Amino acid sequence: MSRSSTPDFYRLVCSRRSIRQFQSRRLSRQVLTRLVNVGRLAPSAANRQPLEFVVVDEPEKTRQIFSCLKWAAYIQPEGNPRPGHEPVAYIIVLVNQKIRATDYERDVGAALENMILVAWSWGIGSCWLISIDREKVAQLINLPPNHYLIDSVLALGYPAEEPVVEETEDDIRYWKDESGRLHVPKRKLAAVLHWNVYSPEPAKIDEI
Repeated sequence: MSRSSTPDFYRLVCSRRSIRQFQSRRLSRQVLTRLVNVGRLAPSAANRQPLEFVVVDEPEKTRQIFSCLKWAAYIQPEGNPRPGHEPVAYIIVLVNQKIRATDYERDVGAALENMILVAWSWGIGSCWLISIDREKVAQLINLPPNHYLIDSVLALGYPAEEPVVEETEDDIRYWKDESGRLHVPKRKLAAVLHWNVYSPEPAKIDEI
């Protein structure tokens, strides 16, 4: 199997943005199963593999899960999905604490990034959410008590918006312009890149 690192994949990763406005078009079970599969295959510390996944795609259940989530704290309520633009599916990330009770966060990050990037490569937007009513979600998915933890929720659907990046060092808060387009500040590359040793000066970058 060829493992190529192409400029197209680089551009794909750079183009990824969190999506909070979705089309009503459903996602197939095959797509959702494949997303869980790439999450399952992500790196895991000591290969302990404490993560499990609950996929929610039934319309009534997705409405119930939606009520348990908080969105875009900097621009509420404008950052919330508008009526008719809610996610069409969720992947709820569980930690089996019998396998690992602490230091599972890196596993979660690796699994989520795999799922987010593969979804994006298929034209599917996502938003990784941690502001969750975990007690209510646990009830909705019949989660066994005691040793399962809800870490986060990945909201999914085809995008109904096109956020853009703003390179800045002034403010990290995203905003919407007059047309309703979301602008997402990111620290400049030269401010976070250091060659060989740390330097307080902006890094020199020949090309990117």
